[in-house]
Parts: sequence; C-alpha cells; structure tokens
Amino acid sequence: MNYIVGDFVIQLKNASMAHKREITVPYSNISKAIAQVLKKEGFVDSIKEEVVKERRVLTVALRYQRRKPVITNVKLVSKPSLRTYVGSGDIAKQQGRAMVAVISTNTGVLTGREAIEKGVGGELLFKIW
Repeated sequence: MNYIVGDFVIQLKNASMAHKREITVPYSNISKAIAQVLKKEGFVDSIKEEVVKERRVLTVALRYQRRKPVITNVKLVSKPSLRTYVGSGDIAKQQGRAMVAVISTNTGVLTGREAIEKGVGGELLFKIW
C-alpha cells in the first residue's frame, strides 16, 4: 500500500459492491478521520479500532439501504503524483448535488459543506456518491 487514502476509499467501494458487511484496514490517523466523516455523512455504519496480531487495525462496517450499497461510486481527485488543492470559494464547483467532496484542511478532514461553512480550503481528496 502506497497511497493510504486511495487504498482505503477504493477498498470501501469494492467491499460495498461485493456486499461485504465490513472491511479491516491497517490503522492510520487519516483513515480514521475519513471514516468518521463518512460515518457522519451516512456512508458507513460503525468504526472500530482493534489490535490484531499486535497491529492496530480499523474495522469499518458498511451501510446498505434495502439491500443496495449506500456507496455507489468514488472518484479519487488528489493523487500522489498530482495533488489537487481548492479554496473555500472553489469547493461548490467541485461538489455536485448528490456527491460529497472530502477535503483535508488544516482543521482536519471535512466535507465540502463543512469547509464552505468554516471558510477553509485544502486538498480535495476524493468525491463519493
């Protein structure tokens, strides 16, 4: 695993498309922050920190509505080879009506709406819908 954010988000999407109940990923602060934002937005059910074989892991339970996954697609915007930064005024252009933009700011990982309300910009990590 080289890009923690991309690996985590794509694992979430793939697991939801395969109708898995939960995924277990290696623990990192950014993964936990993203999972908490996705839980607040209703994309995942629960987040648990566990220790398995002396390693910290994050177990994320996925959410389904009427047996269909809530996460339908993910678009990685910022990549290791090309980081994408947006100001608070440009976030609305990047975020559609049905999708949620996840942004890493100096105040933590926020959704596009929260970043607009706080008036902060940052690195646009991915869009999820």
